[in-house]
Amino acid sequence: ALLACVALGAAVDWGQSAAQQGGRAVAVTVGDGHACALLDSGRVECWGSNTYGQADAPSGRFSAVSAGTNHTCALTPSGEAECWGSNWSGQTDPPAVRFSAIFAGRSGTCGLRPSGEPKCWGSHSGLPGRYSALSFAVRRTCGVLVSGEIECSRWPFSQTGRPQGRYSAVAAGFNYTCGLRESGEIECWGSREFDQTEAPPGRFSAIGAGWHYTCGLRELGEVECWGAREFGAVDALEGRFSALSVGAWRACGLRESGGVECWGNRDFGQTDAPSGRFSALSVGPWHACGLRESGGVECWGSNRYGEADPPPGRFRAVSAGGAGSCGLRESGELECWGLPDLPGPTGMTPFWVPSGRISAVSVGLEHLCAVRESGELVCSGLIEGAPPGRFRSVSAGGSLTCALRESGEAECWKPRYGIMAGDPGGGMRRAGALPGRFAAASAGPEHACGLRKSGKVECWGSNVYGQTDAPSGRFLAVSAGGAYSCGLRESGEIECWGYTFDGQAQPPAGAHRAISASGGHACAVSDEGSVACWMVDGGVEDVPAWLREPAARPADGRAERGWLPHGLALDGRQ
Repeated sequence: ALLACVALGAAVDWGQSAAQQGGRAVAVTVGDGHACALLDSGRVECWGSNTYGQADAPSGRFSAVSAGTNHTCALTPSGEAECWGSNWSGQTDPPAVRFSAIFAGRSGTCGLRPSGEPKCWGSHSGLPGRYSALSFAVRRTCGVLVSGEIECSRWPFSQTGRPQGRYSAVAAGFNYTCGLRESGEIECWGSREFDQTEAPPGRFSAIGAGWHYTCGLRELGEVECWGAREFGAVDALEGRFSALSVGAWRACGLRESGGVECWGNRDFGQTDAPSGRFSALSVGPWHACGLRESGGVECWGSNRYGEADPPPGRFRAVSAGGAGSCGLRESGELECWGLPDLPGPTGMTPFWVPSGRISAVSVGLEHLCAVRESGELVCSGLIEGAPPGRFRSVSAGGSLTCALRESGEAECWKPRYGIMAGDPGGGMRRAGALPGRFAAASAGPEHACGLRKSGKVECWGSNVYGQTDAPSGRFLAVSAGGAYSCGLRESGEIECWGYTFDGQAQPPAGAHRAISASGGHACAVSDEGSVACWMVDGGVEDVPAWLREPAARPADGRAERGWLPHGLALDGRQ
């Protein structure tokens, strides 16, 4: 497998030993697509998806680390918090106070003060009281009070009537919660759709929850997982571990030797494009859809909510996103499939599909936007709100959305400091775009690119990896991905810039007529009509070799210097 933990500006030799690289792992934490290890030297090492810079750990010594969905936070030995990665809701802007523990979540972060009181930043809200541990789910925070009771900020998804008693840990999944009793037994409540709440009997020492699965660490060191089997995260590795961290669909364990091993699957089949001829395509984070020359739509990749099951009939355009798929019928009506209900401030929030005649549509990570034939722009999902006026096209990314006015001027916006639709004071905030007129525009998670009528590509927004440093020359199309961008030259050749897996993920050669990029992969339609896809980002499973198999540890299991107890760095993604 290709390894994705690359230190920009420095040569990294994965063949070096753990001692040469800076120590052995004493704790591990998993986000959605990346993971980090805390070494006995105090250094943090991260790998996997790096769209937002979440795997670019800073230098220095740390005492704890927590990987969120698209960001990471760590504590210095003196208790100050340092964060990196996505900051669209302020989740990497910690206050200048001291903490005893740190927990990074979906779009927010919380730290525990030495008193046990939580202090949060970003989109997460704190809990009243004093706590020993926290756990994040989508729009929900749970914690273990110092008294041993579990408290959550909201109790949606029929999770009322939580078990009583004293607990030592809590794990909040997508729509369920599990608690580890002080006696070692696990008790879960909430959704039972995938048996994720059917905890096995016996005693455990640690627990973690993903979106629809749960893992526990037995007292003897074996890991046992249960719940949704779709992506292999419940198939835990055999053997003994000393610590466990569970992400959305991947999990990692720390071997007693100090080695890090991960399991799960980042491959949803989104790069396994079907054969045949296509005229256009659209790539989402976990699936893609193509428009056949006959007008039919075919999709591939993740199909958890039916997003890869398009209805029959003819379409003139299609859009695939993290929130499902939508197609424009030849009549101008919008038809969508696989749009999930998402957790809102008071429970599950359904999408609404704009009615009437639509001229353009784009499905983003958690929202969709459509342009009516009148030019009015409307958006639906967890991120609502759109600027007034008349538009001709729209591109919905992650937190960033851009649209072209009828004049060709670009306008971009984000949700106001991570506030989603339905929250009091919710709304949008403008995000800068380059002046002048564009023929087309494409929005990624935190950057965008526009195509001038002259064929010149210009980009703006986050430029951590050079994703806005468009090459000179003339292009026919442009697509903004995660931390990279791709353009279609007039010759039909594809050129990409920004983060491209240290140059190991390259687009196919030859002439093409369409290109679509998403967070971690991209697809293109050749002149002959065939589709080719390729990965552009790494995964949690790509653990550096020197972390997987460190040299033998001392007999007592401790490093010679700087040893930190396992579990000091607790996983806070969920």
